[in-house]
Amino acid sequence: MSDQAGTPTPSLPPPVPAGPRPKLTNRGRSADPIASSNTDIADVQEYEYFVAPGPRGYPPLTEFLDIWDVNTLKRGHELNKLQHHTELYNTDFLVVRRGQEFQVKITFNRPYKPNEDKFAVEFVIGKTPHYSKGTYMPVFPTKERQSPWAGRIVDSSDNVVTMGITPAPNCIVGKYHLYVAVATPYGIRRTRREETQDVYVLFNPWVAADAVFLDDEEERNECVLNEMGIIYHGAFDDVSERAWNYGQFDYGVLDACLYIMDRADMPITNRGDPIKVARKASALLNARDEEGVLEGNWSGDYTYGVAPTSWTGSTEILLNYSGSKMPVCYAQCWVYAAVFNTFLRCLGIPSRVVTNFYSAHDNDGNLRTDIILDENGRIDRNRTRDSIWNYHCWNECFMSRPDLPAGLGGWQVVDATPQETSDGMYRCGPASVQAIKHGQICFPFDAAFVFAEVNSDVVFYSRSRDGTLEPVKVNRSHIGRLILTKAPGLETRRDITELYKFPEGSNEERTVLEKAEEYGCHRDKSDLPAADVELVLPSLEISVGDDFEFSLEFVNRSNERRTVDAYISGSVVYYTGVTSSEFLFKTPRVSIEANKSVKEVVQVQSKSYMRQLVEQANLHFIATGKIKETNQIVSAMKVVTLHNPKLSVKVSGVARVSEEMMATVEFTNPFSFNLEGVYIRMEGPGVMSPKFKYYSLITGGSSLTWTEIFTPRRAGPSRLIVSLDCAALRQVYGQASVTIAP
Repeated sequence: MSDQAGTPTPSLPPPVPAGPRPKLTNRGRSADPIASSNTDIADVQEYEYFVAPGPRGYPPLTEFLDIWDVNTLKRGHELNKLQHHTELYNTDFLVVRRGQEFQVKITFNRPYKPNEDKFAVEFVIGKTPHYSKGTYMPVFPTKERQSPWAGRIVDSSDNVVTMGITPAPNCIVGKYHLYVAVATPYGIRRTRREETQDVYVLFNPWVAADAVFLDDEEERNECVLNEMGIIYHGAFDDVSERAWNYGQFDYGVLDACLYIMDRADMPITNRGDPIKVARKASALLNARDEEGVLEGNWSGDYTYGVAPTSWTGSTEILLNYSGSKMPVCYAQCWVYAAVFNTFLRCLGIPSRVVTNFYSAHDNDGNLRTDIILDENGRIDRNRTRDSIWNYHCWNECFMSRPDLPAGLGGWQVVDATPQETSDGMYRCGPASVQAIKHGQICFPFDAAFVFAEVNSDVVFYSRSRDGTLEPVKVNRSHIGRLILTKAPGLETRRDITELYKFPEGSNEERTVLEKAEEYGCHRDKSDLPAADVELVLPSLEISVGDDFEFSLEFVNRSNERRTVDAYISGSVVYYTGVTSSEFLFKTPRVSIEANKSVKEVVQVQSKSYMRQLVEQANLHFIATGKIKETNQIVSAMKVVTLHNPKLSVKVSGVARVSEEMMATVEFTNPFSFNLEGVYIRMEGPGVMSPKFKYYSLITGGSSLTWTEIFTPRRAGPSRLIVSLDCAALRQVYGQASVTIAP
């Protein structure tokens, strides 16, 4: 086809069909499809003959050694689960950890004769098992013939043989199907597939050869075996706690975690590598890319789901996802981190939830959080695009990093909250904490992004009428002010800020920032003289609905009188730093004598902020101003987290396994207005599965009592966690400790 001049006319591409693209397969590229589902079952033959059939068919194999029974010793009190630290898993199957021996008892039809009889225990995972890929693994009882999974005869008595089996420390993690195969001169005879004999193999932080080995018993107990979490939130100078039931041992949770990898189409052969598992899961825990576990929502409207502040544990979320095959609504950063923590601990990867107070999220990928002021020193909210999250939660998981230089293994940051894309998907990590601390941000994965979250500078710019920006103040210590996690074995917090950064202003910190710049991170190098007037904002503990005084202190450190034209703004903000509405604005002119201080007191009435309050009840005060005599800018910021009322939780009855107990929750509405559409949720690891109750209305000043009967299924210390949530009042919590006797 051509035009009149004979010039070829480019043909248009065919139109793209409407609707979702069909899923691409591996057809035409490999003989077998890539196995990516742990639930698919391979077709394993019961009889596998070596010879051709005769006139009367195949010879019978019944006259040779026959298998009568296979006992995987899977009960919680038996040897396998106790030695492998898996006795807490609420499952009818055997759960073991790789790199460590477990035992299987095989009953034959006659005594086993080592010199004559040949048998193997076979483990199969995925639809297309291959020995070379580690998806088919025969385990032999003799030293002369071994596979990557070691086998030995532990005991042989009469017809019963006890065999010790040690999975390779780098084997695939997942659910294996177990068979026992006997070799005869004519062929192989296998046991039929019995679902009850399936074996779950997990990562093993107790074995030095495993990539997730953690050589600290206290940390292992906390970061693998502890179900009872504490997640920190609020403000760095007023830290609040949120209890969480990780529930990694609850019924169905292990299968739900394996389903997450299936849903991601993660090749079975990659599931022995904790780096690949953690990275893939960081994408699948959010629903931005592949219909993952949790749908994020920061809008405040949770009509079509559960408010993030209402959840009390991971179990309900994971079981809903694996049951419905649809994302669960809704989540914010701590929910993503908590459910990710459950996933990692359930599979045996040591992990913990970390909270970074004043976490930078800038929109242009530098080491600056830009705040724009007008010529008079007032913040320009329309042009200020970067946000500072009051706090942000992510995870750390412990593993070696053979893909990185020596010394960069250990704790790795992974983050499932969808913020920025990494390799085309919303995910983050694993990024080495050591690499972040030392500015080695060129190494995978996403170290530069995490580095900026804890090291950005807050730069105030003055914008002139012609649009030019001039830096007027730089705060280098505001971001990453405090980084916390739960202390191992205790109900207290642990400050791990020093794991991420050197002390502010130290020589080491300067060296790290210079190194980060070599790898492309740009920071503000303005060397601005410090203003001779300092603005100090108070620390306050205020309850929702209180009137209070907000006192600002202007300190003159010069030998001359100073006058400050100040702007004091109070806003209701989301915890992400995004402003919802402004409820306070004052413009005082303050005169300060030389080397003196003056306090400016602002009265804040509850009626000014209560109607505009959004979830988590954060008030953000920012004070800026210009010193008349020097034209210098002064500024200070403060987040005030309003404290909510508490729930009363009491437990009564005989605290013994399988004995009925009673939990009583009490709450009084402290406000004059009604609370509508109220949900109360309650659960406790090993004692109570998730429950909820709905109240359409709680009138102002009235009380409610909810009583729930429960039956503990496990001995030991535990805790009931309760939340109350409605549109007008979020984050109301209560808890009660209980110790259950056997």
